Amino acid sequence: MKRVTRLLIIIALCYLSLPAAAQGKGDDLQKQAMESLEKKEYIRARYLYLQAYNAYINAAQYEQAVACGVQASALYHRENYYNEAFELLYGVEQNLIDGERKTGRQMPALRYPITRERLQMYIKLRKSASAKEQLAKLKGWAEAAKVDSLATNLLYTEANYYYTFGQTQQGDAAFNALVQRYAEQKDYDKARACYKEMIAMGRRSGSVPLVARAYDKYMAWNDSIRAIEAQEKYDALNAQYETSLQTIEEKDDSLAARQYTIIGLCVLALILAAALVLGAVVLLRFVMQTRKQKKVIETVKEHNALKTQFIRNISAQMKPTLDTLDAKQPGVQALLGFSDHIEELSALEDTLAEPYEMEETNVFTFCEGVMNQVRDKVRDNVSLNVNAPKLTVKINKEHVARILLHLLQNAAEHTPADGKIWLDFKKRGAHTHQFIVTDTGVGIPEERRANLFKPFSELKDLTQGDGLGLPICSLEATKMNGSLSLDADYTKGARFVLELHG
Repeated sequence: MKRVTRLLIIIALCYLSLPAAAQGKGDDLQKQAMESLEKKEYIRARYLYLQAYNAYINAAQYEQAVACGVQASALYHRENYYNEAFELLYGVEQNLIDGERKTGRQMPALRYPITRERLQMYIKLRKSASAKEQLAKLKGWAEAAKVDSLATNLLYTEANYYYTFGQTQQGDAAFNALVQRYAEQKDYDKARACYKEMIAMGRRSGSVPLVARAYDKYMAWNDSIRAIEAQEKYDALNAQYETSLQTIEEKDDSLAARQYTIIGLCVLALILAAALVLGAVVLLRFVMQTRKQKKVIETVKEHNALKTQFIRNISAQMKPTLDTLDAKQPGVQALLGFSDHIEELSALEDTLAEPYEMEETNVFTFCEGVMNQVRDKVRDNVSLNVNAPKLTVKINKEHVARILLHLLQNAAEHTPADGKIWLDFKKRGAHTHQFIVTDTGVGIPEERRANLFKPFSELKDLTQGDGLGLPICSLEATKMNGSLSLDADYTKGARFVLELHG
C-alpha cells in the first residue's frame, strides 16, 4: 500500500512539473527567436517562434502563446506565405477559444492581436470586404477588453485601413482622434511619431497627395504645439516668480520688526528672480534655436526623400506614355532607358543597408567570361587582356559582372583602333581584393572627375547616354561592402578600380 501511495505521489509531482518545464522551454525559445529577429535571420526566427508558441500552449500560457503565434504569422506574411499565415492564426485562435472554455473567462485582449494581424494581411492583399469585416471584429475586441493601449492602437489601425482603401475623410477622423488623445496626455513625442508614420504610410503607398497633406498638417500642428510648450514653460517660470514674491511678502508681514533686513532680502530676491527670468529667457532662446536647427535638418531630409519619391513617381508615370511610342526611335529608347535607370537608382538608394549574397567564384573563369562579352564591341586591332589568377573568392557574380561589363563597354567605346584594354584582379589582403579595368582611350576630362559618380550632375543629350551608369555601379559596389573609384594617377587613358571587402 505504501509503495502504491509513493508511486501516485511521484506521478502527481511529474504531472505538475510538466507545465513549468514547458513554460521554461517556451521562454528560452522566445528569447532565441528575438535574438534571431534582431540579426534579420527571419526563417530561423519564425521557426523558433513556432516552437515557443507550441511550448506555451502546452503550458497553458495563452498570453505568451498568442504573442509568439502572431509574430510567427507576421514573419510568414512578410515573405508572402499568406496561406501559412492565415492557417497559423486560425490555429492560435482555436487554441485560445479552447483556453477560454477551460478557464471559464473571455480573453478579448488576446483576441485583439490575432484579429489585427489578420486585418493587416487583408489590407496588404487589398481585400477591402474582408478587411472591413476584421476591422469590425477588432473594434468589438477593443471595447470588450477596455484597455487604453488597445483603444489607441485601434485608432491607428483604423487610420491605416481607411487611407489604404482611399477613404480619406474617415482616415483623417481616426488619425485626428489619435493625435488628440496623445495631445490630451501631453505626450507630444508620440503625436509627432504619428504624423511621421502617416507621411511614411503615404510614401509606401505612393500617394503624393497623402504625403503632402500629412506634411502640411504636421507642420501646422508642430508650430501650435511649440507655442503651447513655450507658454507652459513661461507659465511655470511665472508661477515660480509669483511664489517667490508671495514668500517674500509673507516674511515681510511676519518680520516687521526686522524691516531693514527684510528690505535687503527683498532686493536680493528680486535680483535673483530677475536673474532667473533672464537665465530662463536665454535658455528658452537657446532651446528654440536648437529646435529650429533640428527642424531645418529634418525638413531637408524630408524634402530629399520627397524629391526622390517624386522623381520615381515621374519615371513610373512616363512609362505608359513611352510604351505607346515607337521604341525603334533613338529618343524613345533613350527615354525608356533613362526611366529604367531612375527606378533602379532609387531602389538601390532605398536598399543600401541590405547587402547582396556572396558565393564562391573562380576569378580567372569569371573574368574571362566577362571579357568575352565585349570582344565584338571593340574597334580594329584593340587587344583585350585578362590578368587573373586561378583563385576562388567570395563575390556576388551577377552584380560584379554587371559593374565590370559597364566599365569594359565604356572602355571599348572610347578606345581607338590599335589600343589596349585590361581586366586585372589583385588581392590586397586577407579579405580585400580589386578588379581593375584599364584602357588607352581618351580618358576622363579633369572637370568631369569630381561629379563622375554623382547622378544628375550635368545636362546632356539622353541619346548619348544619361550619365547614371557609373552612379548605379557605385551604389552596387557599396551594397557589396566595397567602392568604385577612378585612378587619378593614370594618365594614358582611364583606369577604374572596384575594391571589395569580404
